[in-house]
Amino acid sequence: MKTMDWGFPDFDAHEGVHLFTDPASGLHAIIAIHSTALGPAAGGVRFWHYANTDGAITDALRLSRGMSYKNAMAGLALGGGKGVVLADTPGATITEAQLKAFGRVVESLGGRYVTAEDVGMSEARMKVIAGETRYVSGLPVASGAAGGDPGPYTAMGVYLGVKAAAKRGLGAVDMKGVRVAVQGVGSVGGGLARLLAKDGAVLTLADVDTARAEALAAELGASVAATADILSLDVDLVSPNALGAILTETSIAALKAKVVAGGANNQLATREDGRRIHERGIVYAPDYVINAGGIINVGLEYLGAGDEAEVRARIARIPERLDQVWDESDATGDPSSEVADRIAQRLIGRG
Repeated sequence: MKTMDWGFPDFDAHEGVHLFTDPASGLHAIIAIHSTALGPAAGGVRFWHYANTDGAITDALRLSRGMSYKNAMAGLALGGGKGVVLADTPGATITEAQLKAFGRVVESLGGRYVTAEDVGMSEARMKVIAGETRYVSGLPVASGAAGGDPGPYTAMGVYLGVKAAAKRGLGAVDMKGVRVAVQGVGSVGGGLARLLAKDGAVLTLADVDTARAEALAAELGASVAATADILSLDVDLVSPNALGAILTETSIAALKAKVVAGGANNQLATREDGRRIHERGIVYAPDYVINAGGIINVGLEYLGAGDEAEVRARIARIPERLDQVWDESDATGDPSSEVADRIAQRLIGRG
């Protein structure tokens, strides 16, 4: 039977795409459920301004599919989903009433979707959501327990993946002297930069919040570049840690780095861009493999399947998963992005 895309090329046999409106609070939200083959569809909720509703739906579709693949590759008994709450204007702040309304719509899905923190959200905001639904993770926890802010765990996994990618693409035994351009220095990118600085990497930082990039650069002895220039710098490794779709035909052609490895979701603008980066001989770390640390943390919290030590042990296996992808890519000649997709699809029963 022919699979419809409903006018959205990123619709990938999603089990459900739910659009919600709450007039009292002004909430406009999307919850996309890609797959529940391995368990409830887990994925964070982001609060973001989009130019139009099509852009918001596309983001939810791509992110939820990525969560299916991420959770499968991380060995979690979870499917993939994503929540998007639309901000009316750039830089807006989500209200408590909207948070509560979003909690109610999550609850209305009866556990098919489990939400957690993403862009524009925080632990405190997740606590407000948790007042309205049982299906939430990433809440403050006791010391030594799994859960809480996923950012530091994502940063740790990306750091381990960056080192693995540098070894693969540069032959680097450590990060001392490796020139790294970090795009985005928020919770994940900033955490990554601090870890790399301890290893002696030579860092150049960029962020839409120029003051934040300059402050971190001063702290770490790093350089600062404009966000428009960061991907094309003459460096060894580029690490995207902001929003997605930044690896395009144009930006890939301008890359001087031999390695791309970072925590941003959906870095490739299109499937073809994965082949473009492969044909240039650049080692690429598929984003949902390298950035799984945060969902490992909140996923184990929700599942009650381990403590912080177990979280760290699972994050430590991220380089092994990347090596599996790169080995198959070398053996088949296929881009690492396509290889990772194939492995993940097999795991969720779609391969």
